[in-house]
Order: sequence, then C-alpha cells, then structure tokens
Amino acid sequence: MEIIKPYLQPELLTDTKTKALYDQLQQLLNELGKKKISSETAEKINRETALINSTTLRDKDLHKMLKQKQNDLIKLLEKEHKIVPKNYYRNLWMAVGMGAFGLPIGVAFGLLMHNIALLSIGLPIGLGIGVVVGSSLDKKAEAEGRQLDVEIKH
Repeated sequence: MEIIKPYLQPELLTDTKTKALYDQLQQLLNELGKKKISSETAEKINRETALINSTTLRDKDLHKMLKQKQNDLIKLLEKEHKIVPKNYYRNLWMAVGMGAFGLPIGVAFGLLMHNIALLSIGLPIGLGIGVVVGSSLDKKAEAEGRQLDVEIKH
C-alpha cells in the first residue's frame, strides 16, 4: 500500500519553525516509502496524513498538531516494525541516562562527600552513559536496516 504524502496550503505555513517541521515530516514519510511496512501500518499512517491534509489550523496550533502527528508516527513505526530515524536511541537514552544513572551517582557522590550540592556531578556522567548506550543501539539498527535516513530535530 502506498503512503499518502502530506500537502498543506502554503498560506498555512507562515511560521519558519512550522515550515521546517512540515518539511521534516515530508522527508520522514518519503524515507518511509522506501521501507517495507505492513498494509495495516500504512493505513494508520495514511489516516494521520489525511488529518494533516484536511486541517485549517494555523501558527502554534498547526505546529503543535504536526509535532504530535510526527511523534505518533515515529512511535507507531518503532512499536510495529522497530524502524527508527537517525539518532533516535541516542536522544532517548541521553535523558534516561541522566535520570536513571546520573542522579543516583550524583546522590551517592554528594552523600559520600557530605555535600549534596555535588549531586549535579552525576548528570554529565549519566549523560555520557546514555549517549554511549543509545549510539550503540543506533548502530545496531543501522546494521539491521531498520534506520530511516532522516534525523528528527526537536
């Protein structure tokens, strides 16, 4: 099944950030067209694209809606087919590393030194751990052919 491309009237895309997000969404769907996905997933994507094409929202509301649809599409692809954009896992694990590894390391270091202000030392350590883990998962996805040739910029 073919994936429908989004088309918005140019007068709706007055904001540069919204235009950039729209172009990113188009690029994501173009790259997705090169991958083999199930017809059920393609149908779900086409429903989301039809909602985008039929919108009359403008400015911040349009930006918010495009961002939400893009995130929904990425989550759907990751869940159904394990297909992800470039640096998806790096960005995900960066936050997880800071929260799951960095904070406990910082708390332990702060308590050992009897100065809880040193809590923030653990955050860059956790960030580094998260980047390493996420980058390795991204490399694995690329080696298995599950990575789209588009990077999502937030």
